[in-house]
Amino acid sequence: MKKIVINKKFKIISVVVMLAVAILIVTLLCVNFKKDTSYNLSSYKMELSFNDEQKTLTGTEEVTFVNNYDNMFTYLYLHLYPNAFREGAKNRVVSSNDEDRAYPNNVSYGNITIKSVSYEGQDLTYAIEGEDENILKVDLPCQVYPEESITFSIEFEVKLANINHRLGYGNNTINLGNFYPIICVYESGTGFKTDLYHSNGDPFYSECANYDVTISYPSNFMLASSGNLISSAEENNITTSVMKENNIRDFCLVLSDIFQHSSVKVGNTVINYYGYTNDKNLEECLSIAEDALTTFNSMFGQYPYSQLSVVKANFLHGGMEYPNLVLISDDIAESDLAYVIVHEIAHQWWYGVVGNDEYSHAWMDEGLAEYSTLLFFKENENYNENFSTLIENATQSYKTFVRVYQTVTGEVDTSMNRPLNEFNTEPEYVQCTYTKGLLMFDTIREMVGGRKFIKALKKYYEDFAYKNASPAQMVASFIKSTGYDLEDFFASWLNGEVVIQ
Repeated sequence: MKKIVINKKFKIISVVVMLAVAILIVTLLCVNFKKDTSYNLSSYKMELSFNDEQKTLTGTEEVTFVNNYDNMFTYLYLHLYPNAFREGAKNRVVSSNDEDRAYPNNVSYGNITIKSVSYEGQDLTYAIEGEDENILKVDLPCQVYPEESITFSIEFEVKLANINHRLGYGNNTINLGNFYPIICVYESGTGFKTDLYHSNGDPFYSECANYDVTISYPSNFMLASSGNLISSAEENNITTSVMKENNIRDFCLVLSDIFQHSSVKVGNTVINYYGYTNDKNLEECLSIAEDALTTFNSMFGQYPYSQLSVVKANFLHGGMEYPNLVLISDDIAESDLAYVIVHEIAHQWWYGVVGNDEYSHAWMDEGLAEYSTLLFFKENENYNENFSTLIENATQSYKTFVRVYQTVTGEVDTSMNRPLNEFNTEPEYVQCTYTKGLLMFDTIREMVGGRKFIKALKKYYEDFAYKNASPAQMVASFIKSTGYDLEDFFASWLNGEVVIQ
């Protein structure tokens, strides 16, 4: 960001007037900045084109990096998540147990090709790095100091795998999650976080940014996205849609030629539900989403965006969260539908607005989203899900996991605060992040009382909105809000010292 230089020739202006004007300007700026926190964020402007026959997405991405750190930068690292789907990738995108459900037509591969990186029309030096060709290193044309910014362009092409996953195409939907180069989070003392893709959990970590996305696609498709639709035009059976959204930490698109759409407004937010043609539960799913948004608005604080899309899709797992958009698998049982929709919408607070390092500390968003789901059912008795029964079921599930692992392997690691690659199996990951996570938060609620617990969540949401919270920051926030010294409590749960009887 360039500094503003004030012309000094206006020396005749009185000091009093200058002070008055300065105070007025500062006051107005403070008011505006409270309303709009997107003014100093990095941004991504994309021009995309989807080819249905080739199952490719080509695009140009204009990246504006705003240096909100204390360091000077001469290069940047960006994640290349699509390369996790390429043939020969080091890490699987799905576990061996899930391959049959993941690939509808045998194993398939995809990737991302970087065609060019440029600055003001001149080529920049770049390299594909990382242990698994998962990182794009871009050498900047100049030093970028704190509070300065730089804009450069990336031309790329993504080939989609035929896979029921976040990124790929199935029989019913084209899922475009984590498809574009995105700047790696930089942590002081650590550097850029360049973790590999992993089949366990959600291996993502990003800062909030502003998005301006244009995509062209065959007109027989309907589009759902993380952005607000600004315009849409059709020419020669090709539709071009423009979407924008500020202050979100990721951007997802979903295309389908069998979508049918319904919507409802909750406060200032329009909820869109995208089901399939001839679905009989379209309004039911929309109603579940409406109840979830209403409940969490009251419980945690207002959802800050003007739209939320709940999208039925070909997806291996139950659901997946993105800012302003959640994927709901078309393969889940009818009896699990409400639970999955509510859980994924809870992520709009815990991951979407309040972020964290999902690779290293998955319990922070998954455990809290899971417990938020139980709190939803506690508040909405018409769903006939008994809160105490859900807690007991989680307790028994976790105890069974511990018992089985101890019997089979002779030992079990129940620590929660470890990266995804240190969980040996998917069940171990699920039990230590989701199940043990919700049990930990329930124990805190029992200790401090329901009112203080909800107050703590509201304060945590308020203080860390649009930021990434660390485990230490979450603990400190809970201590301050509840008045309880919870540091040793959290440590014992996270380190695996707690034994659940």
